[in-house]
Amino acid sequence: MPELPEVETVRRELEPWLAGRTITRARRLDAPPGPKYHGLAAARGRTILAVGRRGKFIVMPLSGERELVIHLGMTGALTRERPPDHARVELTLDEGHLYFRDPRRFGRFMVLAPGERTRLPTLAAIGPEPLDPSFTPALLAAGLSRSAAAIKAVLLGQRAVAGVGNIYADEALFRARIHPETPASTLTRAQVTRLHGAIVHVLEAGLADGGTTLSDYRRLDGSAGEHARALVVYGRAGEPCVRCERTLDRIVIGQRTTTFCPRCQRG
Repeated sequence: MPELPEVETVRRELEPWLAGRTITRARRLDAPPGPKYHGLAAARGRTILAVGRRGKFIVMPLSGERELVIHLGMTGALTRERPPDHARVELTLDEGHLYFRDPRRFGRFMVLAPGERTRLPTLAAIGPEPLDPSFTPALLAAGLSRSAAAIKAVLLGQRAVAGVGNIYADEALFRARIHPETPASTLTRAQVTRLHGAIVHVLEAGLADGGTTLSDYRRLDGSAGEHARALVVYGRAGEPCVRCERTLDRIVIGQRTTTFCPRCQRG
């Protein structure tokens, strides 16, 4: 699933083209009615005021007190050219089109009125943005102190910090030398400080490479993100650790595969 670096890459590519455009039509192409494609008709005649992001969501405020909220899900992609298959939504603009391709239909493409974010609990209760200057070790510590669950699960939960998913959680925990099963509320001040720096570092590195493409994620022009070559633990179970050469191990936390070094990340 695209995480903060992937979604922010797409947002940056969309913004100079979309901001200020007026939506002349919004329609489902091959998507069933339902909450995942909610309120599209309300987008007609509205101007896209900006292209923002909150965690893993692209959020576009529209004129007339509406907002377009897009979640790419596991397989979603946005493109200016109509894709040959799995096109779910089409926005016709005063200049050009925007299409949402989503083979497995796990994404969302919704036009919401003020207060309707409760339709998306993850967005409604999301934590601080990790690349914002206001994100400090103290703020991260406050978010982690509320849960005794495994630190990996807490990072994935989005309440302590926004936008971190399976890939960058594994990478950050390895960089911070923290075992993924460590209860979040038991982390020491030194560990939280290391984890804070590691989260910022791995997200910025992913963003600099245009995100991580492992299968479905694509940039606006259809090209792949290049950060997969820089991953040091995610997806590398059974390979030697880049630090100590111990074989990387794999466990499941919160139904998500987790890769770590049993020596560098001792509990």
